[in-house]
Amino acid sequence: MAEFTGERVIPGKVHPDLWNEHFARYAFAARLARQKRVLDIASGSGYGSAELATVAQHVVGVDISEEAIEAARSSYALPNLFFQVASAEQLPFPDASFDLIVAFEVIEHLANWRGLLAEAQRLLAPDGQFVVSTPNRLYYEETRAVCGPNPYHVHEFEFEEFRSALRAYFPYVSMFLQNHTSVIVFEPLEGDCGSEARVEAAVSCPATSHFFVAVCAQKPLPAGFRFVYLPTTSNVLREREQHIAKLENELEKKNRWLERSLLEHEQLVKIHTEQTEELKRRSLWAQELNQQLEATQARVVELQQELAAEQKAGAETAAQYEAKIAELEADLKARTRWAQELEASLSQQLAQKCEELAQCVEILHQTESDLEERTRWALSLQSDLEQAQARLSSVVASRWYRLGRSFGLGPELNRK
Repeated sequence: MAEFTGERVIPGKVHPDLWNEHFARYAFAARLARQKRVLDIASGSGYGSAELATVAQHVVGVDISEEAIEAARSSYALPNLFFQVASAEQLPFPDASFDLIVAFEVIEHLANWRGLLAEAQRLLAPDGQFVVSTPNRLYYEETRAVCGPNPYHVHEFEFEEFRSALRAYFPYVSMFLQNHTSVIVFEPLEGDCGSEARVEAAVSCPATSHFFVAVCAQKPLPAGFRFVYLPTTSNVLREREQHIAKLENELEKKNRWLERSLLEHEQLVKIHTEQTEELKRRSLWAQELNQQLEATQARVVELQQELAAEQKAGAETAAQYEAKIAELEADLKARTRWAQELEASLSQQLAQKCEELAQCVEILHQTESDLEERTRWALSLQSDLEQAQARLSSVVASRWYRLGRSFGLGPELNRK
């Protein structure tokens, strides 16, 4: 069986009062369900659909939760009871399919609650009735002031807002106020032959009611009458006595706690007195410290003034240094540019000289080559000259030359 989370009522998982207030609405609607086609919107765990099925022709319970529908099918297997997963704002049934439609404690869970009312209007037979309930917003806010709003509720209604919303879809609306009240019951031990109830007349007050229940239709409705649901387990006095006994037990615990608290309070007062005396002593000591602090603060002010003067002088000196540094940096930049330009000029001249030197080296190499060639030629001429001189000497020394010269023939050879 599913666990109770606060969104749906689970039989056996909730307080009896909560169970009775939910089940009573189905007991109220069961009087209108006899031999009718009934639709239970947001049937939850299925207990209410099963109650309606005891008198209806057939009942269809729909819920948007697959888990809830599966739990209902496994818990309530009746031949005239069917469960189906469906959204309250979009139900998969033909028009005018049901004679009675109930929607208990669901409209406040829907952002599109008008979609629920439109679907109920569409599915309801011409002579059918639509029974819908919702908690009173004013009362609900008061009861949940401590724990906060219900996280599953999207839009809660006040009485006039709820009635006006229903009349926008159904021309005839009969309003009922559901309250959990006390009753006094006389039960026979033997021979029980029925029940009779006497309900005293009272003035109805929508603003203080717990829940609003409305019977809506497209045709006029019969006059309303009180319906009293008395659970068999109800014994209000016994429950109150048990509750009072529980409260008395809690009160006794609180009294013991109060006694301990009073003792602790006395101890705290004593400690407070001691601490007050200590505080006085510390206050005197603090006053002396304040005087010392004031003197120290005055000295600090003097030091701060001296420091400010020193900082001012330092700032002026720093400004002078910065000006000098700026001047030196400007001069350095100028010298750097001059050095760079000189380096570039010298590099260019050096390149030119290197080029000229290379040309000179080339000319020198050519000259050396020419000199070597001329030397070889001179040596060759010297060799030829020596050979000619040798021949000349040979000719001059020959008798034929001397003989020719004696006759005045031949050239005169002058040897040196």
